[in-house]
Amino acid sequence: MKIQTAVAQEQGAQLTIEPVELDSPKANEVLVEIKASGICHTDAAGRDFATTPYPVALGHEGAGIVKEVGSSVTSVKPGDHVVLSFSYCGHCENCLTGHPANCVHLNELNFGGRHFDGTHRIHDENGKDISTFFGQSSFSTYSVVDEHGVTKVPTDVDINLLGPLGCGFQTGAGTVLNYLKPEFGSSIVIFGTGAVGLSAMMAAKIIGMDHIIAVDIHDNRLELAKKLGATEIINSKNHNPEEIIKGLVKSGVEYSIDTTGVPGVIKQAVHVLKPSGTCALLGMAGDVTFNIQEEVMGESKKVVGVIEGDAIPQLFIPKLVKYFKKGLFPIDRLVKYYNYNDINQAFKDSADGSVIKPIVKINQ
Repeated sequence: MKIQTAVAQEQGAQLTIEPVELDSPKANEVLVEIKASGICHTDAAGRDFATTPYPVALGHEGAGIVKEVGSSVTSVKPGDHVVLSFSYCGHCENCLTGHPANCVHLNELNFGGRHFDGTHRIHDENGKDISTFFGQSSFSTYSVVDEHGVTKVPTDVDINLLGPLGCGFQTGAGTVLNYLKPEFGSSIVIFGTGAVGLSAMMAAKIIGMDHIIAVDIHDNRLELAKKLGATEIINSKNHNPEEIIKGLVKSGVEYSIDTTGVPGVIKQAVHVLKPSGTCALLGMAGDVTFNIQEEVMGESKKVVGVIEGDAIPQLFIPKLVKYFKKGLFPIDRLVKYYNYNDINQAFKDSADGSVIKPIVKINQ
């Protein structure tokens, strides 16, 4: 079928909305009419850092309505509202033990540009293959997605709002609720108050943690963090967060999360931990140098990377929707909507920090 999709033709190029051909869903696949899709830093990485072969149709926080299902699909039917999330094989040891975000095929399925069977679903007007992103390419009017990447959600919540539950909101909240599983009354520091950091912070509030400390360089984001549940806020441009945190929690905090990927901030996130504390790394980062004895092993600290909040999307996303409906996870306060033709402006606003979570409306 003929659709439109937003394509990065080459590294660093702005997206262009182009007419393309989308193949019909195969037995294990679902055709989804995309209503809206969130913009995440991973989309910018796909545009700028060649994570996926070019040309690539970007988008990986899609939400929409099922239009057609393959012959072997049983979890959804036409008319269902769905959120699209990451691709996983469902058959490897990590998938079968409840950790699909650690699927041994995760990188090839999400960044390799092809579907499960090794073929493409999107082709330009000359028949040339276009890479799929995260198994969905949701900056499109329609997407063909493997059943593993589709999660049914209630129809009584605005479908335009829900796409980021498939990645950014899931990553932050899931890191707290699924991976760290902090105790009631414990303490956490969250470095970076973008969509991922604020989602983690709201999850920490759901747990009932005593200290939920938000660190950022933007006062407007810190003020929002305070309204959404942060017990203390620190502008690290003006203050040394390590000194302030040690003043608040003398022995150090049990948990910390870095969402920035900045090497110096990552080191701070480790330094503020109490002995045996855990630092979860969520941001894309390069080299970071530690003195293992003095900074990590000598106090039994744990530094871990967490992907997609260690979530099973089909179980976790509906829980987040329930939290939202109860007023415990107010993601609507983080978003700004854009028209499809304004997608590049939405990327710009995300990059400069003026908008926490842009959402592009597509089929309206």
